[in-house]
Amino acid sequence: MDFNPKKIVFVGLGLIGGSVAKAIHQTYPDIKLYATAGHKETVEAAHNDGLIENSELLSDEKIADSDVVFLCSPVLKNIEYLSRIKPYLKPDTLITDVGSVKGDIAAEIEKLGLSDQFIGGHPMTGSENTGYAYSDPAFLENAYYLLTYQSDKAKEIIPYFDKFISSLGSQTMILKPDEHDLAVAAISHLPHVISASLVNLVRDNNKDDLLKTIAAGGFRDITRISSSSPVMWENICLSNKDAILKMIDSYEDILNGFRKSIEDGDGAVIKSKFQSAKDFRDSLPVRKSGILPADFTLYSDLRDEPGQIATVATILAASGISIKNIGIIHNREFEEGVLQIELYSEKDFEAARELLEAHSYKLHIR
Repeated sequence: MDFNPKKIVFVGLGLIGGSVAKAIHQTYPDIKLYATAGHKETVEAAHNDGLIENSELLSDEKIADSDVVFLCSPVLKNIEYLSRIKPYLKPDTLITDVGSVKGDIAAEIEKLGLSDQFIGGHPMTGSENTGYAYSDPAFLENAYYLLTYQSDKAKEIIPYFDKFISSLGSQTMILKPDEHDLAVAAISHLPHVISASLVNLVRDNNKDDLLKTIAAGGFRDITRISSSSPVMWENICLSNKDAILKMIDSYEDILNGFRKSIEDGDGAVIKSKFQSAKDFRDSLPVRKSGILPADFTLYSDLRDEPGQIATVATILAASGISIKNIGIIHNREFEEGVLQIELYSEKDFEAARELLEAHSYKLHIR
């Protein structure tokens, strides 16, 4: 069997759909790409960019008339599209998605008798920003791209689609739908629930804007993902309900254990909990793309001299390194480090790190 698509249609062209489409266009410029979206302006923008062939929204029949259909809308919207395009699908059209939940769509695929031509997909990448304007093929580079299947025929197709996705720069992993949903509930969905809860906690206790004023460092890091799309996370929580609830229960058990240790004043146990977390966290490949948006930020001691922000900016600019954001952290969480420098890419991060260390700046890496 050979996987050599000539025409691919995207249903939804937001941050992830647009990034996948751009990665395919960059790697396989001869493949004809088409797309439809919730807003005509998105399609027009992609057409003006030379990414897709059409400038108008597509009918269900035209969506189905393709070698591959990428479902890139919110989870529940993807499920709705399946029944709409089924009457027009060719038996050899491959359907895939990019949703972070597989249970509901897997059930709908089974119900519609489409298991043989469906491979679930989940690129574990993204940004706190949303929409086509922020899409970038670089989001797929070195990111895990999870693939699922639910029939023997689909299992036979997996190696070929796996090779195609890998050629876009991603690292693939093959799972069953239920394995996938439990895994992402733990490392993606629960963290978003915790992040949103923590932000709401601070908001509810933000008397006279005190907490909002001093919030920095660790609080901003752990809650950065709360800037993601509320609509998307509503869909995810409703679609992956059972797995998320299971992880919330497990998290509550751990949190209650922490509470008891603090209540008992048991320093040894408290320290062991922080130590085990540190050891496991330090073992993670934190600089690779993943389910949390990439964060390329350096923290540097700020020398007691006038114009130090300008000096650092000049050093980086002279070497062609663009700064995304730079500023002083007034809430010091490091012993001395107060200058935060955010870069656009891992390449810039590593270059800036090497350059500033060469200029004797003491850097801190989270």
